[in-house]
Amino acid sequence: MPAIPGSYALLIELPRRRAVKTAAATRTLHAGRYIYCGSAHGPGGLRARLARHLRRDKSIRWHVDQLTTFSRVHGAWVFPGGSECALVAILSHLPAPVARFGSSDCGRCYSHLLHWPDGTPLPDAFKPV
Repeated sequence: MPAIPGSYALLIELPRRRAVKTAAATRTLHAGRYIYCGSAHGPGGLRARLARHLRRDKSIRWHVDQLTTFSRVHGAWVFPGGSECALVAILSHLPAPVARFGSSDCGRCYSHLLHWPDGTPLPDAFKPV
């Protein structure tokens, strides 16, 4: 994983229903697959941010920590130099189950968390190379 700035999309499998909180509300997510779009522009870039997301023993700092601490992260797509909002736009055919999740400081996106229902295809940018 490169230690450079960029964006990423985490593939998270929620094994059972779970309540998540944002400043706006508490919502219950159903078991299933979710994609969280984020960015890494701080020290250590993508490598440091994704390593943190993969750890279970961490303080709950970001919305996504409510999921990664209790779910299984299957992996991530990385986009060096990319934008998390651009990833959300590419995945806009997927439902966004929680308003402002991971996007409370974003004026563009409804949410940075998307539900990936079984059988729903992903765009080519998310296909294995």
